[in-house]
Amino acid sequence: MSYLLICIGFIFLVKGAGFLVDGASSIAWRLRISDLVIGLTVVAFGTSAPELFVNIVASFKGNAGIAIGNILGSNIANILLVLGIAAIIYPLSVARGAVWREIPLGLFAALLFGVLANDYFMHKSSVVAITRVDSIILLSFFLMFLLYSFKSARTSEKDAEVTLRKQYGFGSAFFLIIVGLVGLSIGGTWIVNGAEDIARTFGVSDTFIGLTVVAIGTSLPELATSVVAVIKKQPAIALGNVVGSNIFNILFVLGISALIKPLPFQATNNIDVGVMVVAHILLFTAMFTGGRRMLDRWEGIVFVGLYIGYLSFLVMYA
Repeated sequence: MSYLLICIGFIFLVKGAGFLVDGASSIAWRLRISDLVIGLTVVAFGTSAPELFVNIVASFKGNAGIAIGNILGSNIANILLVLGIAAIIYPLSVARGAVWREIPLGLFAALLFGVLANDYFMHKSSVVAITRVDSIILLSFFLMFLLYSFKSARTSEKDAEVTLRKQYGFGSAFFLIIVGLVGLSIGGTWIVNGAEDIARTFGVSDTFIGLTVVAIGTSLPELATSVVAVIKKQPAIALGNVVGSNIFNILFVLGISALIKPLPFQATNNIDVGVMVVAHILLFTAMFTGGRRMLDRWEGIVFVGLYIGYLSFLVMYA
């Protein structure tokens, strides 16, 4: 039954990703809003829905291992695996604004995660956790991120260059987005549930499950959406989807999770925090190689290779 759930989940994911990209791109065309802004907001929120659902359930159950592991693992997978595969299919050209604003924002969110998770070193507190106070800080930054995104939408209206194979009216576009979100949520949830049942039969820890099975499962919507976007020659949506999802995961999903119940943080997870930060730095650095703002195919291959190495490390020390 678990294998059947995974197979059906893939169908929902692929179809949902296609509907979401079509609907979001149509709205961008109608409103003259750039693909990057749509990717950073609507698409990113939609593809982060599985992480949000999994973390809410994990928080209510007091399972911090899955909740924190899911965020760390998903963000690492989003950059190294999702963007890596997307770049292999079609090199991702990046606008100047994304290089100096959106990507650094993702790095800032990753660093903020590390600081809040380790603030007991500075305050000498006995509580090693992402607390409710930390969640307020995260959600406050998330609100600022939303305000920034909406401001970017207004200032980028004149420069929007959206190309579509097919254009939809507002009603049809919103319907496609809703159907896409539902498909992504159902598909992601079924894949995670099926994979989690299979993984637990091997007796591995919740943190390991969160970093691997759950993280990869909840990153499948980002992967499906980004692959569909690059196939449709919409690289800005692919990049905005990943960067936006990572910001959403830390500032919103983790913020909501810790607000429900403080999440104990294991010192061993600092290795994963470090990998997440390094992944963001690598993405930023890749924008300056080859004399152009682009994630090339060879860089995509390197990213995927690094992710395979990271997974191998987790398996070795599980």
